[in-house]
Amino acid sequence: MSTSERHRLIAQAVQEAGTATVSELADLTGASEMTIRRDLDHLAAQGVLERFRGGARTLLLRGDEPPFALRAHQAMEAKRRIAAEVASLITDGETVLLDSGTTCLEVARLLHGRQVTVMPLSLQAIGILSDAPEPTSLLVPGGRPRAGEGALAGPLTLASLSALRFDTAVLGCCGLTAGDGMTAYDLDEAAVKKAVIASARRIIAAADGSKLGRTTHAYVGPSTLAHILVTDTTAPASETTALENGGTTLKIV
Repeated sequence: MSTSERHRLIAQAVQEAGTATVSELADLTGASEMTIRRDLDHLAAQGVLERFRGGARTLLLRGDEPPFALRAHQAMEAKRRIAAEVASLITDGETVLLDSGTTCLEVARLLHGRQVTVMPLSLQAIGILSDAPEPTSLLVPGGRPRAGEGALAGPLTLASLSALRFDTAVLGCCGLTAGDGMTAYDLDEAAVKKAVIASARRIIAAADGSKLGRTTHAYVGPSTLAHILVTDTTAPASETTALENGGTTLKIV
């Protein structure tokens, strides 16, 4: 088992149970207790969990957004397949608005070096694209990065979005259902996503299957605002059918 896979299992176990001891996590992963203690120290430093003597507890309340450091290791194969499909839908010469989030970060990697103009809304994606050679053109928005996330938000981000128009926006989803529409974890994030939708002619929503059927706190808009949804085979069939019936084109990878 790789270190990243072990970290993912530990974080998931602590999140689901609320607390877990070092010995329980050692049994779960097959690693030594010394290794588990180092893993817990590392995950605590990233804000994924809280250490206590002999174990760890979750920092998340019900409905809280999992930290970026945790999400970055979840469903990575599915996110890469989704990103590859999204990148294939973007043609050379397009102007592209790229939302924050781990799936959109994978899209940024695939746009590196492409003949596109891209404005990313996260520090991580800006970092990936900052050294992209021509013909990639990078636009950097204003805004304040959210602590631990790197996602840009606030009045300067909204002003950057309102001043420009894009061919395509790649939109990350925190929650998406046919009934409740697209939702985000907080109002600032929802405001940015609304501005993203208003700034582009075509909206491609990128969401792994765990996001479908989930409703989070802040409303973004109806699911029909997404022209195309790219997801993976773990998405609930009831949701994908309802979304397709509502007029959204689905790409399942």
